[in-house]
This record gives sequence, C-alpha cells and structure tokens, in this order.
Amino acid sequence: MLDFKINRKMLYMKLHYFFWNAGTAPIVPFLSIYARQLGISSTIVGVMYTVMTIMGMLAKPLFGAIADRYRCQKMIFLTFILVTAAAFLATYHSPSIAVERPMHLACDQSYAFLDTCNANNTCTVEELLLEVGENGSIQCDINCEMKPEYYKTVCEGWKVDKYCGEQSGDHLEFSVILPIQHFQHMGSCLYFKIQHAIFDNKQYYPNCVDAAHHISTMCDVKCNEFLLNEILKQPTVENNEFYHTYEFWLVFLFMIIGWVGQAIVVSVTDAVCFAMLENQPNKYGVQRSFGALGWGVFSIISGFMIDTSSSGTSKYYLPVFYLGASLLIVDFIISLNIKYTQKEMTTRIFHDVALLFKNIRIIIFVVFCIFVGMCTGLIWNFFFWLIEDLAKSQGCGYMEWIKTLEGLIMGVQCLLGELPFFFVSGSILKRIGHVHAMTVILCVMGIRFVLYSVISNPWYFLPIELLNGVTYGLFYAAMASYASIVAPPGTETTMQGLFGAVFEGVGVSLGSLLGGQLLEEVGGVWTFRIFGISSLSLCVVHAALQFIMRKSPQDSEVQYAAPLDAINIINGQWKS
Repeated sequence: MLDFKINRKMLYMKLHYFFWNAGTAPIVPFLSIYARQLGISSTIVGVMYTVMTIMGMLAKPLFGAIADRYRCQKMIFLTFILVTAAAFLATYHSPSIAVERPMHLACDQSYAFLDTCNANNTCTVEELLLEVGENGSIQCDINCEMKPEYYKTVCEGWKVDKYCGEQSGDHLEFSVILPIQHFQHMGSCLYFKIQHAIFDNKQYYPNCVDAAHHISTMCDVKCNEFLLNEILKQPTVENNEFYHTYEFWLVFLFMIIGWVGQAIVVSVTDAVCFAMLENQPNKYGVQRSFGALGWGVFSIISGFMIDTSSSGTSKYYLPVFYLGASLLIVDFIISLNIKYTQKEMTTRIFHDVALLFKNIRIIIFVVFCIFVGMCTGLIWNFFFWLIEDLAKSQGCGYMEWIKTLEGLIMGVQCLLGELPFFFVSGSILKRIGHVHAMTVILCVMGIRFVLYSVISNPWYFLPIELLNGVTYGLFYAAMASYASIVAPPGTETTMQGLFGAVFEGVGVSLGSLLGGQLLEEVGGVWTFRIFGISSLSLCVVHAALQFIMRKSPQDSEVQYAAPLDAINIINGQWKS
C-alpha cells in the first residue's frame, strides 16, 4: 500500500530534490549538444565526459569521507549547490571558441562568385532561402588573401583605382551584394554570384571576362544574415588542435567544476536522506520522486524556451542557463531549513568499507552497475545527437521544434517513467530483491536501446521513454538503497560516494568515451544497437551467475529475498 501522506520531517528534503533537479534539468541534458553546436566533435565530447565523470568519481568518496569524518554533510552539499550554479553560468559566458567563415572567391568565368562546400546543414540552407526570399539579397563583408598579381585584376578588370600602383598589403577587403536569385545549392556546396563589389561605399562590377583577370583565393566572410553566418561558421582549429586553445580549456574547466559539484551534492544528499529516513530506507524512492517531478516539468519548459527564443536550427541557450542557476539558488535557500542529526562516524571507515568488498555478491552487483553506467552515459551524452540526426533525415520541418521534442522526451522519462517507479521501487525491491531487479534492468535497457536503433522517427521515442522508470528509476533506487543497507554505521556517505563513483566515474565515463568514438565511426543508430545487444547478452549472463551462486553451498544463506534478509550475513562481518 503506497503512503502518499506528506511527512513533515522530510518536507524540505522533498523540496530540495525538486528544486535541485529542476535547476539542473534546463542545462545538464543540453550540454553535450551545446558543445556540438560550438563545433566540438563527438570524439572530443566523449573524452570530455570521460574526464568529467572520472573527476566526479574521485570527488564523491573524497568529500563523502570528509563529510563523515568532520560531520559536515549539510555544509558540503549547500556549498556545492552554489558552486554548481556558478559553474553553469561561467560555462556559457566563457570566451567563445574562435571561428571563421571561409568561402572561396573565384573570378575566372564571366562573373565573380563565392562558394563553399562545407554547408552540410541542409535545413539551415532552406531556412535561409525562406527568410531572405527569392527576390532578396544578402550583403557580406569580405576579407581575402591576396597575391600581387590579383591587384592588377582588381585595378584593371574591376576598375578600382585604389588598388592601382604599388600595393603593400596582403589582403583584399570589400563588401558584396549576393542576390538570392543567382544562388545555387548542390549537395553540400553553395554558390553565390557577386552582383556588385563595394569599395568605400562605391559599387564596382567585378569583370572576369579577360583570362588575365583571374582570382582564386580564400576569404573570411561575415554577412548581415545570421543564418548564412551559421552555415559558414567553422572552428579555426581541427579536432586534434582543440586541446591547444585556452578557450576550449576554459569551457572544459567550468564543465568539470559543474559536474563535480553535481556529483558531490547528489551523493551527500542521498546520505543525508537515508540518515533522516533512519530504519525506513525503502521510502527513499518516494523522496527521490520529487526530483523526477522537478526534472520532468522543467525539461519540458526548457525545451520550449530554447525553441521559441531561437532562430532556425542554431539554438539560443542563454535563457535556460539563467533559469537553471536561478532555481539552484532557490534550492540553496530551501535546503538551509533541512534539520537532522548526523550519526557518529566509525573510526575505521576504509577498513570497514573494504571488508564489504570481500563479498562476491557485492562485487558482482558493482560490476553490473558499471555496465548500466555505460549505457546511462550513452543516453546522457549522446541520445540528443541521435534524435537530431534522425530528425534531420525526416525533413527540415522536424528541426524547428527539436528542443521541444527533447524536453518532452525528458518529461516522459521523468514524469511517466521515473516518478511512478520511485514511488513503487521500495515495494519492488522488498518483493524481488536487488539481484532480480538488476536482471530486469539489464533486459529492459537492452530492449530500449534496440528500439532506438530501429525506429526512424524520433517522435515515436516518446512511449519508449516510459522504460526509463526501470532503467534509471528502479536502478538508482536499487543502487542507493543497496549502498545504504550494506554500509557500516558512520560510513553511509562514504558508501554512497563509492557506489556513485563506480556508476558514474567508471561506468558513465567508459560509456561516454566508447559512445563518442562509436558515434563518429558507425553513427548513432549502430552505436545504440551495439549497446542494446550487449545489454541483452549481459542480462542472460547475470541471471546465469546468480542461478549458479544460489546453488553454491557457501552462499546458501544469501537468498533472493528482501535485501535486508539477503545482507544479514554481511552485517555480521563488520558488527562482530
């Protein structure tokens, strides 16, 4: 029987979960796709998230041990709520990675023209044509590399007197008018005929009839049309050179700080929550369900905000960064009211924790937590990449409201997936135990990923997101409650940090690294299919291992029953 009565003692904890997740929902899911918009490849994004999760892995047990040792859990998680909010804003406002807008200038036919073959975003090109209109034109400022012989062309062919005589400069700077009616789009190539070249507010016709009047050079272009600038925009460095730019490292640093802040807040908060629940750890899911509610509601709001404040397929993220930071400040104020008494610590934290990892069941549980973490890392960091790639393949109309779709997907994940399972997770775990729960989680994860890989229209992903209730809601409750149950007195925060570190620091980081590389090599569809088939295979392996262990004489006392019963033998090891 579910208890929906509000526990006044836990009210502020529920509100913390709500506003913490409401504050991270507008930013965290969009960070990897925001990095993609900055021009960072999936391989580099995968490396970034690998480093970030490893840093989170190190921070969780470290700050968990500090919180246990100095009995300062509340101070730590309050501090890092503010640190996370500041890091989010700093990420958005850090210096932009330098970009250029290169086009090729040619004057070797009857007219001069600009061209590029890097216009891979067909949808933005279509939006550009609609916005400018078939009778419209675009004006651009041009800065071209020059050779000495080109000055003669500009002087004699274009009749620009200022370039006659001796020239000491190595750049040609002018403006152009590009009529859309003379525009051609072939594959990823764009061709613009130059109607007029403008020098010092005077118009000149670029004459290219004479074979001597030949120019072929690269130019940097900046236009009065935002969408064309976005089409032409490219990072000034190659993928392997990103690591040599201070702009990249500054963005990366703030993302690391934000990620570490989140990791510490989540693990310490869970320890506080279990301490307040005392002998009712099965009610953790009810508290955590308020976080799912906050994430789900503000995911939908955030996706809609991004789409309505953006022009075209290039999205504007400033509103959601400020929304997230504001909600985290509200969370800080609310969390000041949380009242509880932290337990006395054990004087042998690491000794007691180390004893637990001599138990084979705990080791197996941890190993499979790593794989679930790998799958979770793929969803967290590259699911939106898959959605946007599939949306583009369906037609440009799908991209106009793509962030709204992503927000709805997260809303379904949380409100209709996680939220119900957080309420019933305690009952499920009591009935089937953590062992059977892990087998179910692996099976459902595999089904979920295979479905992603065979469905071409991302709007049909919405009903699939109901499975997130099992793959994240049930899993997270199982992992957190398992850590709380097996923790010796005084090591609660340390154990939450260790399990969280294994899940994120090892699992999510490996999933991010492998996912980023696979995405670049085989594409999003095959990446999710490979992970899905692997999950189904490991489901069978996990079930077989548990069946064998159940028949093992030395493990006969640890049954598939309720987790508290299954763990009694372990409790005896550190209580004796």
